Amino acid sequence: MRHCVVLHFGQGTSSCLARLQESQGHKSHQMCGALTPGHPRAGSHVRRRPAAVPRAACHLRTPLGATDFQLNSHLSTLANIHKIYHTLNRLNLTEDVGQDDHQTGSLRSCSSSDCFSKVMPPRKKRRPAAGDDLSAKKSRHDGMYRKYDSTRIKAEEEEVFSSKRCLEWFYEYAGTDDIVGPEGMEKFCEDIGVEPENVVMLVLAWKLDAQNMGYFTLQEWLKGMTSLQCDTTEKLRNSLDYLRSLLNEPTNFKLIYRYAFDFAREKDQRSLDINTAKCMLGLLLGKAWSLFPVFHQFLEQSKYKVINKDQWCNVLEFSRTINLDLSNYDEDGAWPVLLDEFVEWYKGKQMT
Repeated sequence: MRHCVVLHFGQGTSSCLARLQESQGHKSHQMCGALTPGHPRAGSHVRRRPAAVPRAACHLRTPLGATDFQLNSHLSTLANIHKIYHTLNRLNLTEDVGQDDHQTGSLRSCSSSDCFSKVMPPRKKRRPAAGDDLSAKKSRHDGMYRKYDSTRIKAEEEEVFSSKRCLEWFYEYAGTDDIVGPEGMEKFCEDIGVEPENVVMLVLAWKLDAQNMGYFTLQEWLKGMTSLQCDTTEKLRNSLDYLRSLLNEPTNFKLIYRYAFDFAREKDQRSLDINTAKCMLGLLLGKAWSLFPVFHQFLEQSKYKVINKDQWCNVLEFSRTINLDLSNYDEDGAWPVLLDEFVEWYKGKQMT
């Protein structure tokens, strides 16, 4: 007699084992005549074997013994499968058997590729709680604010004038000395993007109250740059237009013009040599006074070797008040002889 064992993984495995064990016990008891004394059917169907024959021989000599052996084999196989199932279950290599499979008794199987594809199901990302989301947003906002705040503070610190930064800037051109000399001045002009002969350098020297042409002392630098609120090259470059605009104001222009005489002359001389005077007049009046080219020619052919401060200041007054045709010039006025000779030379030139 063949027994068809249907394997069910899951909750049905233990009940299947119990039913098979009960069936084995009951059939074994009937076949071998091992009924308890007093049983109503004891000895009515089987012949008692001799006492010398072992009990196990009963199973081997009769067809019922072969059937019992097959039941034991199936039970052993089912127990092994039960152990394998629980091992696979611990390793997450099994799948639940549906209710339909229990009813039909079908054996569920899977290929190796299917089983491996179901070993580790994808883990779902945990959605952050409302509190976590708010904390994350707050942390991001705080980080952005701190970054913006640090950038703003740094920008404000750079905008505020710093004497220390101004001093470090000075020594970029002065080196170990306390004065910016001709070499440092050349590099300084190159950094701010102007030529040394540019009139804006004269205005800058006036703001620094520099005493010698081509030199800036430490005290002059700190005093002038503090008034301009410039402690870096970039800040000074941004202030160049402001320095040029000072020339458009008559009061400031007059102060710069008078300052230029003392700035350009040798300190042991009371007058300005004629060549330096022509250069400085061209720098200050070359574009503002239409008669300057003619006046420059006059100085070129004149016998004058120097110009004193009175003559220097009257040239500015002459350029501002006298018409281009010299029609309002008063020869009896308090003009210096230099200008009288210029008017006479210019009128004679026009006649010829």
